[in-house]
Amino acid sequence: MTKKLISIVVPCYNEEPTLEKFYAAITKISREMSEVDFEYIFIDDGSKDGTLAEIEKLHEKDKRVKFVSFSRNFGKEAGILAGLEYAKGDYVATMDADLQDPPELLPEMYAAVSSGDYDCAGARRASRKGEPPIRSFFAKIYYFIVNKLSKVEMIEGVRDFRLMSRQMVDAVISMREYNRYSKGIFSFVGFRTKWIEFDHVDRVAGETKWSFWKLFVYGIESICAFSTVPLVLSAVLGLIFCLVAFIMIIVIVVKTLAFGDPVGGWPSMICVILMMGGLQLMALGVIGQYLAKTYLETKGRPIYLVRKTEKDLDREKKS
Repeated sequence: MTKKLISIVVPCYNEEPTLEKFYAAITKISREMSEVDFEYIFIDDGSKDGTLAEIEKLHEKDKRVKFVSFSRNFGKEAGILAGLEYAKGDYVATMDADLQDPPELLPEMYAAVSSGDYDCAGARRASRKGEPPIRSFFAKIYYFIVNKLSKVEMIEGVRDFRLMSRQMVDAVISMREYNRYSKGIFSFVGFRTKWIEFDHVDRVAGETKWSFWKLFVYGIESICAFSTVPLVLSAVLGLIFCLVAFIMIIVIVVKTLAFGDPVGGWPSMICVILMMGGLQLMALGVIGQYLAKTYLETKGRPIYLVRKTEKDLDREKKS
């Protein structure tokens, strides 16, 4: 009987210090899961260190190791998509190379999905212990806002570490949007998902590539990707302030006719002008975000460009 194949997709950007440790950890788990075969697909997202060289060494040692190297840095979302497209497995797992996604969860994930009861098994942090308090605070605010604005549910603490059936993988690949937000896409396509909780794990080596500002921008983009509510809110705010202005005009006219028009109120007037100007700029910014997304989608540019794969490396070795 032919064994099922699990593809492990690992987006990498400047992960040279972690790759050997990750490979040792994932192959240990694969030996324990002897009932299935594995392939490991590393996506080099235009790394500037020796990440690609380390991946090539792993390929020379283990032909189950495959890789896709981008022509430049296209971002983690492009890396996830490329890995899903190159994966040949009956089941596909996405995970980070820094071992913050514990490979020890894979047997439980596989048991859940292979049983037929679930199409996906995802990892969810039980708590944010070990994370800076300010980041945890804003993360909670983000999930509260995005779940109020979006029609798809975003579960707090969920990572990109998940094992999916081939049917779900094909559904995710079919969504060809340029502005990608994988957590939202996974939620949008649906399918039955089992959440497996685990405690926070520190990076095994290296430093995180996600600064507070990058996370903030990523959060704004995710809201725009799966909700048009901000546009509605801009229109509602505009309507409210128009009504307030109309009422104030009536109040001023009545007050002037009844009591005259003493000069005063300059500070309050300046405050109102600044507030209205700020609201207008905010509304323009919201519209601009959606217009920019539409502009990028209509260009039809490729989500990523490939410079090299393990097949190119093998040809180089033979020639």
